[in-house]
Amino acid sequence: MSTALPVSHEYTGVALEDRNRVLARVERRLEDFLAQERRSWAALNPDSTELIDCVVRMVGSGGKRLRPAFCIAGYLAGGGDPDTQDIVDVAAALELLHTFALLHDDVMDDSELRRGTPTAHMIHAQAHERRGWRGEARRYGESVAVLAGDLALVYAERLLAGCPPRVRRIWGELSTELMVGQFLDVRAAAQFVPDPELSSWIALFKSGRYTVYRPLAMGAQLAGADELLAPFETYGLAVGEAFQLRDDLLDAFGSSEITGKPARLDFKQHKMTLLMSIALRREPEVRELVGDSLADTEPDVLHDLLLRTGMRAQVETIILERLATAGEAVRDAVPPVWSAGLYRMAEQAVHRDT
Repeated sequence: MSTALPVSHEYTGVALEDRNRVLARVERRLEDFLAQERRSWAALNPDSTELIDCVVRMVGSGGKRLRPAFCIAGYLAGGGDPDTQDIVDVAAALELLHTFALLHDDVMDDSELRRGTPTAHMIHAQAHERRGWRGEARRYGESVAVLAGDLALVYAERLLAGCPPRVRRIWGELSTELMVGQFLDVRAAAQFVPDPELSSWIALFKSGRYTVYRPLAMGAQLAGADELLAPFETYGLAVGEAFQLRDDLLDAFGSSEITGKPARLDFKQHKMTLLMSIALRREPEVRELVGDSLADTEPDVLHDLLLRTGMRAQVETIILERLATAGEAVRDAVPPVWSAGLYRMAEQAVHRDT
């Protein structure tokens, strides 16, 4: 299997040439690392490559590389040297952590598609059936996907082996917040109880900190720019919330042909998303429809009500407000080229269709 990776998502229109060059080095690092792993294990046991290929496939499936990009931007905005290897390894580790999260998330959500292609657990369940193996095909596919996610996390830790303690500390906080956020998400879905406050916390952990703030902070700490942690937190939480709201809108109103994921999956699984938390706070009709349990709410009826009450437009307004907050947070904290660059990155993160 080829380990060729996609060209990194480029952020055009701003003077971020150094950041783009580092991001290209991150792509090569991921490609070379995974290719070497595959060669080594193919020589030891050819069957083992099926597990490694799950990681390779996810890393190479066209992700936006948001977390590495924000990490590199935080590092360079803090005066870091773009030619060092440390920033490449830290940024690559963040992408592998994201790979771990996606592989597990697809199992927990029972999602059939990721980025327009079958998910790992679906691929291996189908392989189990084709081969006529014993046991339950679904269980086998899920086991392979979970192990592949674990392997991606192991790879991330290996890339961070030489990382300074101050950066490892933030990595530990980021990883813990991700796990707790995932647990709260799973628990909230099982409860089926509308809890707007809880959904805000879940969005904070799973998106605000994980996607933007912690990667920025890791980059700043690697550069030794402690003074940027506070403005980066304000920026990161604002962009992260806007990012999550866009994600919720794409799930609720987007097309699976464009997003590469099943449409209305959050509705079908009765998830208390950030979008739903805002709708419950602001719209009496939504509160009346949902009542005490999301489980009894018909997804199509909920979808139509959100459209009729103008929730989509309301959320778009909130996204613009968060974007303005993010721009203000870094306006005087970093050199002008980086305040403009970070604002452009924020725009592209929240104004997207996938």
